[in-house]
Amino acid sequence: MNETPDTRQLLSTRIEQKQQAVRSYLGRERPRRNQLSNISVVGSAIAAMLTAGPAFRGTGFTNAIQGVFSLADDSVVWRVLCLGAVLLSVAAALATNFANSHSLADRVSAAETCKAQLEGLQDTLSFGRIAIDDALKLYQQYTAQVAFVDDAPAR
Repeated sequence: MNETPDTRQLLSTRIEQKQQAVRSYLGRERPRRNQLSNISVVGSAIAAMLTAGPAFRGTGFTNAIQGVFSLADDSVVWRVLCLGAVLLSVAAALATNFANSHSLADRVSAAETCKAQLEGLQDTLSFGRIAIDDALKLYQQYTAQVAFVDDAPAR
């Protein structure tokens, strides 16, 4: 390939554009990954607590809940505990499945890795420590890992 400053600048610009696209992707998907993970963990934990209370403390637990919420019938306590456990378990299962079905954690990790690799490549290219042909091969290798990241729109 032609080793000119223009060629080097063109590749540098392309790297910057891909970095922006990856940053944009991470800005959207990291919070989503974290939210789904939190829903899964917290939902599972609270569902377990709702079922563990009666299992370990028996009627003492349900009587305490009945008193705290001024419920007239102890069957209402059981229904509320069971319904709460079911709803939270379903929410946790859905959050886990949504995250897994889209390979969200894997994609975010791949994007984070690509971001770091492109930063290193950009630095190496900027200081002229790499041939254009080698830099282009590395760029193609790094960006192939994040084919799911759409290029950032031109401004």
